[in-house]
Amino acid sequence: MPERTPVTETDALGPLRDREQVARRLLESSARHSFDPDTELDWDAPPEEGKWYWPPELVSLYGTPLWRRMPEEQRLDLARHEAASLASLGIWFEIILMQLLVRHIYDKPVTSAHVRYALTEIADECRHSKMFARMIQHGGAPTYPVPRLHHNLARILKTVSTTPGSFACTLLGEEILDYMQRLTFPDERVQTLVRGVTRIHVVEEARHVRYAREELRRQMRSCPRWEAELTRLSCGEAARVFSVAFINPQVYTNVGLDRREAMAQVKASGHRRDVMQAGAKRLTDFLDEIGVLRGVGRKLWRSSGLLA
Repeated sequence: MPERTPVTETDALGPLRDREQVARRLLESSARHSFDPDTELDWDAPPEEGKWYWPPELVSLYGTPLWRRMPEEQRLDLARHEAASLASLGIWFEIILMQLLVRHIYDKPVTSAHVRYALTEIADECRHSKMFARMIQHGGAPTYPVPRLHHNLARILKTVSTTPGSFACTLLGEEILDYMQRLTFPDERVQTLVRGVTRIHVVEEARHVRYAREELRRQMRSCPRWEAELTRLSCGEAARVFSVAFINPQVYTNVGLDRREAMAQVKASGHRRDVMQAGAKRLTDFLDEIGVLRGVGRKLWRSSGLLA
């Protein structure tokens, strides 16, 4: 039977592709390019002396006066702890995402490709969370949970988030880390294991981003006005929280730095601001295109430092 031609509509929010066709293509890609980190990566290999756990240019203090005073060994140690902090954040976020996806498909046709792909993505995220946890253990750094306030606010988000709000927050968590990981996996200065982890995550997250973008575009087209406004507000607040929680300040204490001085220099760092805005630009361009970056929500995005 010939493949059904995808239906494409266009309005002020741009082209809208057939939901089932998108899901079928993502399922085909998943069948070709999915990985089992437990067998794909060499977890028994010892850490490589003198190699980074995160590219130095992506470490929060890079280029600051404090960074210039730090010996190389301390810089390497900070990168190791920041990699653990980001992996901890990633696990927290992916657990939220899995619950939001389950809520999204709860009342959808169970035999649809759209639901089947959502379940495939949930399986991906389970593997990613386990992979990040093993990476933290391999590096010997502690886990870095988000602040208790943000942890509990996420309980509310998981319960009350609307569908477009869920997908907007999903993209926020995926695309900035994806930008950094795309710079990490080809970098030969970085630990081989970390490069392997980021390579797997980049390949599989590309499908997740496509799924979320297509669904958010669809939802912003069809949702009532109140829901669109709530999405703009909740997405802006999520951006503000995400920027605050991105690196746990305990990393500075754990490598022997003054936490307040380090946090002040990160906040004042033009390089760090450029990195974060570069990581968010592809997303903010998309959100702007489909009408999410408006009103108070746009102001919250600016206050987060992620929007130029």
